[in-house]
Amino acid sequence: DGSELEPDGDYDGLEFREADFVGQDGGGATFMDCALTGCALDETRLHHARLLDSVLTGLRGVGTDLAESTWRDVELVDARLGGVQLHGAVLERVLIRGGKIDYLNLRKARLKDVVFEGCVLVEPDFGAARLERVEFVDCVLKGADLTAATLTDVDLRHAAELDIARGVDRLAGAVISPGQLLGLAPVCAAWRRSTSVRVAAVRS
Repeated sequence: DGSELEPDGDYDGLEFREADFVGQDGGGATFMDCALTGCALDETRLHHARLLDSVLTGLRGVGTDLAESTWRDVELVDARLGGVQLHGAVLERVLIRGGKIDYLNLRKARLKDVVFEGCVLVEPDFGAARLERVEFVDCVLKGADLTAATLTDVDLRHAAELDIARGVDRLAGAVISPGQLLGLAPVCAAWRRSTSVRVAAVRS
């Protein structure tokens, strides 16, 4: 009926609008060229799912399990999510625009060519994650955890707010603005010894 998920299901070219996936199990499912709009994902199990060439708009949910999932060529727009599990996930060519995500778990995830734009991330956990060519544009990061993360060509200059709770020393490989450097100064005495952090003016 369009609102029932199945483990290892195969969804190709489908549109799910206002679907109620609360508590359902779609672990290992593949979504190819799909549109999900306004769907409820509270406690939905989508571990090991594959999301490819899809647009996800207005999703809402708490405790959604997307651990070790794969995202390629995906847009996540205006999401309202809390405690979403993306640990061990792979995100490539992903745009996350607008919305608010609380307690995003990206531990040990791999992000490549990802843009966070105009969204609010409250206490995101990037612990031991690998970020390559990731950009934060007009994005608010509150209480971010970068413990043991590896950053390569990560651009934080255009973040609207940058608050690093842990792992400020892992900013090697990132580029930040002079203003952000001053804002981080009280918590980064040891980090100052790093020569890999680039400080650059924000382009107008």
